[in-house]
Amino acid sequence: MTPTSMTGLEVLQAILAGKLPMPSIAETMPMQVIEIGKGFVKFTAKADKRHLNPAGGVHGGFFATVLDSVLGNAVFSELEAGIGYGTVDLAVKMLAPLPMDEEVIAEARVVHLSRRMGVAEGTIRNQSGKLIAHGTTTCLILRPEAST
Repeated sequence: MTPTSMTGLEVLQAILAGKLPMPSIAETMPMQVIEIGKGFVKFTAKADKRHLNPAGGVHGGFFATVLDSVLGNAVFSELEAGIGYGTVDLAVKMLAPLPMDEEVIAEARVVHLSRRMGVAEGTIRNQSGKLIAHGTTTCLILRPEAST
C-alpha cells in the first residue's frame, strides 16, 4: 500500500508504527505521534532554542504549528483514501508560556465532519496537565474532481 491508497487513519497508524516517516515539519517543530484513533490524535512536542522569540519565550508560531498539526490530523484521520485537506481557519489561544526543552502533550478531536468541511478542537498541556493553549480549526476537504 502507498500513502495515497491508504485512509487518513491508516497513514497515521503507519506513522505511529514507524512504517512511514513523520512529515518533514516534525524536523522543524519536534513532534511525535503517540496515539491515533478515528477523529482523535495525540502528539508530543518539545520547543528548543530554535523556537524562541526576541524576548526569549517560545514563539507563538510554535503553538500555532503544533495545534495546526494535531487539529488537521484529527480531521485527516476520518478521511477516505486519496482525500486530502487544507486548513481554512486556525484560531489559537495561548493561555500560559510554553516551556522550552520540556515535552508537552497536544491532542485534538473532530467535532464536525461533512463532505466538504471538517472542524476540530484541541489543546496543548504540560506534563502535569496544565492547559497551555487551546485551538480550533476548519479544514476544507479536498476531493478529486469527478471526471466528465
